[in-house]
Amino acid sequence: MSAALPRTTREVRLAAVPEGLPTQEHFVVAETPLPEAGAGQVLVRNRYFLVFPGLRTLIGGEVEGVPLPPLRSGDTLFGPAVGEVVAAPAGSALRTGEIVAHMRGWREYALVEAAECTPLAGAWPDPVSYLAQGAAAYGTLTRLADVRMGDVVFVTGAAGAVGSLAGQIARLLGARRVIGSTGSPWKAERLMSELGYDAVVLRGEGSLADQLAEAAPEGIDVLVDTVAGEQLRAALGAARQGARFALVGALSGQLSAERAGGSAPVEIDAFRIVVKGISLRGYSGADHPDVEREWAGRFNEWLRSGEISFPHTRIAGITRAPRALRELIEGRHFGAVVVEL
Repeated sequence: MSAALPRTTREVRLAAVPEGLPTQEHFVVAETPLPEAGAGQVLVRNRYFLVFPGLRTLIGGEVEGVPLPPLRSGDTLFGPAVGEVVAAPAGSALRTGEIVAHMRGWREYALVEAAECTPLAGAWPDPVSYLAQGAAAYGTLTRLADVRMGDVVFVTGAAGAVGSLAGQIARLLGARRVIGSTGSPWKAERLMSELGYDAVVLRGEGSLADQLAEAAPEGIDVLVDTVAGEQLRAALGAARQGARFALVGALSGQLSAERAGGSAPVEIDAFRIVVKGISLRGYSGADHPDVEREWAGRFNEWLRSGEISFPHTRIAGITRAPRALRELIEGRHFGAVVVEL
């Protein structure tokens, strides 16, 4: 192992499974010996990792149908990360100095199977862009909702990691009018001034249904829903004939203190779905394995041309990562939340 490398590294562990929403007290930043790369492995010094709301579900343990394992007390958290290979055994397909993406974030140094790394090799204008959660938004809009020229699109949770990209993508795919929802006036202002949203409805500022009717007097053609709950009900009330609804998240239940992260019940008007001919489908990336590569190509082109931006908040240092998760749950940040090491 190179003498330039430290003897120890830090990682974020779940100290205790919470009852309700996790707080900083449920995590610990632990110091552990730096691992050595064995056959088929590489040691990566992480530069960035993503803080994502799905961790709430993994911590809550309600993971049926989720392609990730639950987190138990004492486990190190994980998730998408970008870093630099600092040690690789002889014969490895990866070399020291290469920038790679992998799923072992929440630690300063990660021991990763080489086969589980994606070399980035200068493919991205900024490596942190690889952590953008746009594949789900792009897949939803191209595979389920099939956005068309002239459509009116409503995006719930528009200031989140998925929603902040969904509105931009919808516009690039031909949407005539893009409407978002959020819970903060300052986020609403940024959605319109920076991301091109035509209108924003505000949770907690009167009837969502009335606000949406005013923002889309002719109704909506497409829903990209990351929240569910009352926002899904309001969207059904505004749906035009043949509207296409795609559910990509359910944050109203996932981030509820009364639930464990794996359910989001909502009462909806089935009669309206029938008479309006509304399609309502859930998006799963596993059902569309071709989307990730297609999205990466288009996102790269749009980034380089300046047609799209990657809204995100950078949090400095691993010790602030547990707090960043709590702040994400509380809705304090705009766009994706990334820890920079």
